[in-house]
Amino acid sequence: MRTSMVRLLARTTSTAGLTRRGFASESAPDRKVAILGAAGGIGQPLSLLMKLNPLVSRLALYDIAGTPGVAADVSHINTRSEILGYAGEEQLGKALEGADVVIIPAGVPRKPGMTRDDLFNINAGIVKSLCTAIAKYCPHALVNVISNPVNSTVPIASEVFKKAGTYDEKRLFGVTTLDVVRAKTFYAGKAKVNVADVNVPVVGGHAGVTILPLFSQATPSANLSSEDIQALTKRTQDGGTEVVEAKAGKGSATLSMAYAGAIFADACLKGLNGVPDVVECSFVQSTVTDLPFFASKVRLGKNGVEEVLGLGALSDYEKEGLEALKPELKSSIEKGIRFANA
Repeated sequence: MRTSMVRLLARTTSTAGLTRRGFASESAPDRKVAILGAAGGIGQPLSLLMKLNPLVSRLALYDIAGTPGVAADVSHINTRSEILGYAGEEQLGKALEGADVVIIPAGVPRKPGMTRDDLFNINAGIVKSLCTAIAKYCPHALVNVISNPVNSTVPIASEVFKKAGTYDEKRLFGVTTLDVVRAKTFYAGKAKVNVADVNVPVVGGHAGVTILPLFSQATPSANLSSEDIQALTKRTQDGGTEVVEAKAGKGSATLSMAYAGAIFADACLKGLNGVPDVVECSFVQSTVTDLPFFASKVRLGKNGVEEVLGLGALSDYEKEGLEALKPELKSSIEKGIRFANA
C-alpha cells in the first residue's frame, strides 16, 4: 500500500510539472527553500510536496511551534532534500539564511462567515514580522506570499522591504495559483476536455470579485454559453468559500492551496535554474493597469520576474469584470500600505 502511494505521488507530481528526476546533486543546482508556517494546515502538505521536488536540496521548515515533528516526519522520505526544522522566533534567522525561495503560508485560516478581509489584522502582523526577518537574513530570496488577504499582504511585504532597503519588485510574488488551478478544473469539467491540457489565465487579485478568470483565452477553446462562463467565473471567485462551507467550520482550502503553492514554487525554482519560458500567473508589482499591484501572467527567470505580460484580448464580460474589480483591489492594496507604514 505504501509503495503504491509513493508511486501515485510520483506520477501526480510528474503530471503537475514537479518532475521526478535523478536525485544526484549534479542533476540540479543546490537550492534552499524555506517554508514559514510549516506546521499549519497548508504548511504540512506543502512541506510534503516540496520534499518531493528534486530541485530542492535543502528544505527549512519554520513555525512558532510543532515544526520538529513535521520535519522528522518528512525527513524520512527518500528524496534529495535535507530537512531542517526550526521552532520559535529565535530560530527564524537560521531557517532563512541562504534561502533561494521563501514560501509564507503562515497565519490563521478562514472560518465560516469570515471574509479574507476579516483575517487582515492577524495575518498582516504576521507577514510584516516575517518579512522584516527576510530582509535581514535572505534579502535576495524570491518571496512567495500565500498568507491572506494576498491583495494586502503583498503590499505590506513590499513596504517592509522598502524600509529595509532591500526591495526588489522582481522577487516578490503573491501566490494566486489556486485561482488558476480552480479555473482549469472547473473549465475542464464544463467543456468536457482533459484537464491536463487546459490553460486558463486568471488576473486581478486573490479575493472574491477581484479574481478574474479569462475564459475567453482558455485552451483548448470550447463553445460555452455566456451563462456557463458567468457561472464558471463565479465558482472560481467563490472557490475558497465553497471549501470553507464544505468543511463546516473545520478549516479552509489547505490541500489544494498547498498543491498550488508547490506548483508556483517549482516554477520559481525552474526560473532560477535558467529553464526557458516558465510562465505563471502571480500578483506582482505591475504597470499592466493603473493599480500598483496586479495579477497577470509573469515570465520567470534567474532574477525572479523577467517580464510581466499583458492581459491580451478580453471579452466584453471580462472588460466589465476588470473595471468592476479595480475599486476593491485598490482599496485592499492601500489598506496594506497603510498598515505597513502605521
